[in-house]
Amino acid sequence: QVILVEAFLLSGQEPLDGTVPHSGRADMSVVTAESIYLKLGHINSDMDTMQTDYEECLDAIWMLLAMPLVFFMHAGLGLLEAGSVRFKNTQNILTKNLLVVCIGFLTWYAFGYALGFGLVDEPNRFSGGQHFLMVDLWKDKSRLRVWLFQGTFCATGGTIVSGAMAERTKLRGFGIYTTLMTAFIYPLVVYWVWSGSGFLNYTDADGKKVSVFGPPLIDFAGSGVVHLVGGIGALCGAIVVGPRKDRWDPAHADAFFGHSIPFCVLGVFFLWCGWDGFN
Repeated sequence: QVILVEAFLLSGQEPLDGTVPHSGRADMSVVTAESIYLKLGHINSDMDTMQTDYEECLDAIWMLLAMPLVFFMHAGLGLLEAGSVRFKNTQNILTKNLLVVCIGFLTWYAFGYALGFGLVDEPNRFSGGQHFLMVDLWKDKSRLRVWLFQGTFCATGGTIVSGAMAERTKLRGFGIYTTLMTAFIYPLVVYWVWSGSGFLNYTDADGKKVSVFGPPLIDFAGSGVVHLVGGIGALCGAIVVGPRKDRWDPAHADAFFGHSIPFCVLGVFFLWCGWDGFN
């Protein structure tokens, strides 16, 4: 309304609603176009702030909806692995799946996020170096949703390993392996690809996305960062521990069948649902 009144004053007309008396027109004739532009600038600034807040809310809602789907994949992996092993090892494999989630989030809280996304003022190409134990993370609350979403990815990468070494790994050894995987190995690869400053994907002096090898590595939905890292870890673990005793002995061929096909099928459906959030 103020802008409309000033526009009428500049045009020499009386406002229709009588906001400014005719006798006071001469006193306000000093109003210039600059004041109108100034108020329009404030309005544009407020609109930009509202747009930013609106987009931040959409991003937060979307990530908070996708995160439970990714987390739900642990239920699918647990059922799939439990159904694929012999009945006597069901409790062991489910304990490992629970252990991965607990260790994964604790290490992500202590070291993982800082190494993967903790960009310093002068970032290097190897790892991050701040926000250990979530220090100063609350200053920018938009980072909290990233922390939670990426934490589920970290735990998922560790879960891939449990199935590859099922029925032949002690909990103590698996716990150590998972700690190293989620605290250091996975976060470093995250930094190399997703931080924007790692040697596999960073911006050069000309403003172009590059890597030390030339073109940048572009990862879609964690196909390389999560699945490839977890898969290589699982392969290394399987090679180190070797096959189960008598696994390839023809005399014991029937002894290694999974004990529950329904668990396997339900696990696949749960994973299928979780992949929608993952991708």
